[in-house]
Amino acid sequence: MRAAATAKAWRRTLARLSAWAVCALLAACATGIRQTHPEAGAEPVVTMQNPLLTPRNGGQLANIASLQPGDIILSSGKSLSSVGVRLFTTAPVSHASLYVGEGEIIEAVGTGIRRRDLAEALTEDDVAVAFRHPALVPEQAQRIRDFAAAQLGKKYNHLGIVLHAPFAIERRLCELPGIPSLVRNFCLRRVAMIQLGAVSNESFFCSQFVLEAYRVAGLPITDADPRWISPADILHMREGDVSSVRVNQPLAYIGHLKFRDELALNTP
Repeated sequence: MRAAATAKAWRRTLARLSAWAVCALLAACATGIRQTHPEAGAEPVVTMQNPLLTPRNGGQLANIASLQPGDIILSSGKSLSSVGVRLFTTAPVSHASLYVGEGEIIEAVGTGIRRRDLAEALTEDDVAVAFRHPALVPEQAQRIRDFAAAQLGKKYNHLGIVLHAPFAIERRLCELPGIPSLVRNFCLRRVAMIQLGAVSNESFFCSQFVLEAYRVAGLPITDADPRWISPADILHMREGDVSSVRVNQPLAYIGHLKFRDELALNTP
């Protein structure tokens, strides 16, 4: 009897430990080390990815008139697919699109690459936030617009999304707190090669489309394969955050076009 009770207790303990391990894995986030005041001999501090996305946390509301061609818009809505992406990536955004000027965006969705009125798109979003590449010049912005327009009507990368789901889970092992950035990048590359392979094609999912546009324009945001990148990854490429992959230059936060039920001015 005592042996049976002991075995049962051990099973309960193992179950709890397994649950805690899963929670830790799903909540894993990359960390970075930075020197706050090196001239004063201050100790380096550990920074973690910031999942918060709110004007109440040092952000601001913005309107469409403040956008420039080439700006990146990250968003989320109430759809089942949006909830699923946010669950897998533990981030408040699930979609990425490109602002191409004149109040329009070009985006990769399930039906393919399409052009859409941004104000209309915002009516379906709970959150929409804009970012800008600080080094983007008009010539590169035009290349982004030309590339995006040339993709209109092309198919969505459904296979890439299917492969990305297990990758989003397994990559958490590479992003556990305390893992140095060089080790994290190496780990991510190995997991990506196993889960996603080296095959590329001409179809895109949303964040892949955004990263590819910048690469074609001669201003790659990261040297990582666009197929590895989710909207959550782009979010963490902003200034002051910790990216899971190496970023050539952090993105500048422009503001929230929409924050849940608080809608910014959507017209100029």
